[in-house]
Amino acid sequence: MKVWIPHPAGRGLLGDVPPGVTVEVVESPSRLPSDVADVRFWVPPFLSGGDATALLGELPDLRVVQLLSAGADAWVGRVPAGVTLCDARGVHDSGTAEWVATAVLSQLRGFPAFAVAQSRREWAYDRVCPTDELAGKRVLIVGAGSIGAAVRARLAPFEVTFTLVARTARPAEGVHGVDELPALLPEADVVVLLVPLTEATRGMVDEEFLAAMPDGALLVNAARGPVARTDALVAELASGRLRAALDVTDPEPLPADHPLWGLPNVLLTPHVAGSVRGLLPRAYRLVGEQVRRFVAGQALINTVSDGY
Repeated sequence: MKVWIPHPAGRGLLGDVPPGVTVEVVESPSRLPSDVADVRFWVPPFLSGGDATALLGELPDLRVVQLLSAGADAWVGRVPAGVTLCDARGVHDSGTAEWVATAVLSQLRGFPAFAVAQSRREWAYDRVCPTDELAGKRVLIVGAGSIGAAVRARLAPFEVTFTLVARTARPAEGVHGVDELPALLPEADVVVLLVPLTEATRGMVDEEFLAAMPDGALLVNAARGPVARTDALVAELASGRLRAALDVTDPEPLPADHPLWGLPNVLLTPHVAGSVRGLLPRAYRLVGEQVRRFVAGQALINTVSDGY
């Protein structure tokens, strides 16, 4: 059987592969290394969708699609019957949690303003200080999965209090249900979005959601751009009442003339939370484990259901 992976370095990171398994590199779906016959296990390029998903119909023997991303929204509903879709849950916990911690601290301590001042050779103490601080803040994490746990662990030393929200309440773990958000948002100084993009979460952050956040609160989106309604986000942020740190946007990439670029209370990064040097070693450890499980006839982990 063939296993297709997108990185040449992945060959050395997979670990031992079972006898009879051939590993080939497919850096782009438009350049295939061999005939499509007997490709049973495919790892698409990181953050791929669109053109990559079109290849699904050309792989007659495919049985597993193993993503390198934690999000599977571009693939759910497009994988043929008989093919198991798996995400990379756990691979991005540290990278995304580090981005969230960095973004929160940067916004609260005024680093974007200081960076602008540095580019102007301006000593901006009197203009920017005193800055806000993280100590004492109430942090609401919307998406209480493994990344949410990693974010909590990294922010805990900063003397903050936490409220966690998931799709379904888990009272024994102190996790609230998403239906409780209207009552929870007014009590949050920092709201961190980590939910997957589904039909239930698309547009979740709308005018009502934003209006419920208190003056001066910080919205951090490390989920997917369409989780927030961009028009509502622009209107609220343009008023200056809220602040935001966004690693994802809708549309993406963000056009150069988009109003979000020019708002001084917005920190923007180009979907980089998971793009760290440790990504490939962690990702291919998962891929190698999954290949060995598949060949041995064992249950795969991180399987994604149509309900996502």
